[in-house]
Amino acid sequence: FDNEFERRTPHRTTNYGSTPGFPRAPWLVSMPIWLRFLQHVPLDGIAIVDLHSRLAMSGKGLKIWLARLSRWWGYLAIDDPAGNSAPGRITPAAMVRPTAGGRKAIEVWQTLVPFVESRWRERFGDRAVAALEDGLTELAGKLGPAIPSWFAILEDENDKVRAARLRLPPRELALPELLAKILVAFAAEFDANSAAPLALCANVLRVTPDSGIRVRDLPALTCLSPEGIADGLRQLARRRLGTVRSDPADGRARFLEIAPEASRARDAYPTLAAQIENDWKKRFGAAAVARLRASLESIVLDPDGLPSLLLRGLTPHPGGWRAQLPPLAGLPHFPMVCHRGGFPDGS
Repeated sequence: FDNEFERRTPHRTTNYGSTPGFPRAPWLVSMPIWLRFLQHVPLDGIAIVDLHSRLAMSGKGLKIWLARLSRWWGYLAIDDPAGNSAPGRITPAAMVRPTAGGRKAIEVWQTLVPFVESRWRERFGDRAVAALEDGLTELAGKLGPAIPSWFAILEDENDKVRAARLRLPPRELALPELLAKILVAFAAEFDANSAAPLALCANVLRVTPDSGIRVRDLPALTCLSPEGIADGLRQLARRRLGTVRSDPADGRARFLEIAPEASRARDAYPTLAAQIENDWKKRFGAAAVARLRASLESIVLDPDGLPSLLLRGLTPHPGGWRAQLPPLAGLPHFPMVCHRGGFPDGS
């Protein structure tokens, strides 16, 4: 989805320049930003109060997102006829409209879920994709509307926000929204029973021994970008689960040391994940969970031991910035969706 968006849409990046001829194009963001926010902005604009209602997020979260998508990233313009003078203050009379670059981006994004899904049907077969959609839809329906169908980024989850989400009108979810809903629900149960969240256990902690690890080794072992690793290290430090120091063997390098509690969370991760899966079988039906697992395995795994068809589909466009990086060796074991554009590998 992101590679195709980058190929079709003028954009700029922090480290790799901009599309030739478009130096002021919007800053490149990832599919989670589209799913969480921009798909709810019509091409002809929307009143701020109506957008707030559609998004079911806190007022603080809305202000943060609007600042990023307008002043920082260039997708939106805010027209406030009240003419407020306080910096960052938006009145209820304000309108949110796509910029010229934002309009082009939205027009492309609107086509990409069916486009990528058609690619998957060609690659994996109609039966495999239909089984995946059916399995996700069945389980997502049992989870109910309380579970969001997006990855929360820079948002406050409170009772008021949850109540607003329950008031959202029902709609058919796209395939990536179904995937997100299942992952968010699973992670919420895991995080409630672990000292370290699933995203950290499945990625950084999974490859870190008790003796610690050089930070520069983490991207290759986790298949996360350096930015994603930096996010993970900040989370570890905030939870007092890990500390980055100078490498004892090389003072110029950085070295991650993890706390005993982090080691215990890492060791418990496979067992806890299996326990939640078994609990889901009891709550949602063993057959439903088994069907979903089988459909996911048919997409992710290759029965002949060859490189995954899923991974083979991630070859970047030759002119894109990812083509300048080493080829992907794999994917993170859980998305590390970052606030800098929402890229699931932290880019």
